[in-house]
Amino acid sequence: MVMVVSTVRSHHRSERPMHVYEIANLTKRYAEQGEAANDDISLTIEQGEIFGLLGDNGAGKSTLIKQMANLLRPTHGSITLFGKPLNSDALYTPGNIGYMPQSGLALNMLTVRECLYFTSHLRGLSRPDARAERDRLIAQWDLGRIRDRATSKLSGGQKRLVLMATSAAASPPVLLLDEPTNDLDPQHRLLVWDTLRTINRERGTTIIFITHNAIEAEKIIQRVGIMQHGRLLAVGRPGALKAELNQQLRLDISFDPAQPPVLPVDSHNRRHEIASGRWQLLIERDQASAYLDALNAAPGLEDFRLSTATLEDLYFSLAR
Repeated sequence: MVMVVSTVRSHHRSERPMHVYEIANLTKRYAEQGEAANDDISLTIEQGEIFGLLGDNGAGKSTLIKQMANLLRPTHGSITLFGKPLNSDALYTPGNIGYMPQSGLALNMLTVRECLYFTSHLRGLSRPDARAERDRLIAQWDLGRIRDRATSKLSGGQKRLVLMATSAAASPPVLLLDEPTNDLDPQHRLLVWDTLRTINRERGTTIIFITHNAIEAEKIIQRVGIMQHGRLLAVGRPGALKAELNQQLRLDISFDPAQPPVLPVDSHNRRHEIASGRWQLLIERDQASAYLDALNAAPGLEDFRLSTATLEDLYFSLAR
């Protein structure tokens, strides 16, 4: 996969319709697969919102994003971008979006600053403006130490940051980001989320991203779509979707794997094993004291935390 680089600046930015994307009955089937990768998806993305897609591996998230970037043709259904079909013009989609794939890098033989300069220039900025944009992106995405290194020689995390900066070059009105924080250390994951919030707030950029990290995503997304087996299980604002879990609490437990705690009898179907010696459970509020009593009597207990339900809990609840 290579980075999609726009060769024109869109003429539609000043006359945006209310909806950025309108997706209707979208289905994508690959010839070698029996099950649809995307199965009858209908979705509207509003102008200026931050929209997150959550789901397990193989849920169809990347297939959906690639169709929204006009890199895959749907088997059935339609997608419009700012009110026009994606394939209405070969340069229409790349003129309006910055796309960040899971892997790959355009202009792979160039240095970081050359990559950012040429991407900005290809997206319609003059040479002086492209140089200024290059320098702004290097500062914004903490790329100063690697600005003169070839992009092909970077670590996985450094490549992710360069991909992020490249997708945002020249401020396209829409960003499509596939796992933007993969391979990043905690400091740079925080940088990504903070910068995306800034871009959205200051430029009104519509941001659509895929992530597996529901806990981090909850800090930035305004609406979320939860996918499984190619279908959308739920779409909405996190708070509204979590309303059904309001009477439940999240219990995180760490313990000696040789001495698992004995919990109330209904706990087996509630618990999710994160790793050996680590469980997560959703419990009813009125059962909290019974669980705490059981944990206090558990000899192998190392730590536990009781909190309100999260977006990750909603995902696990729906996935079940």
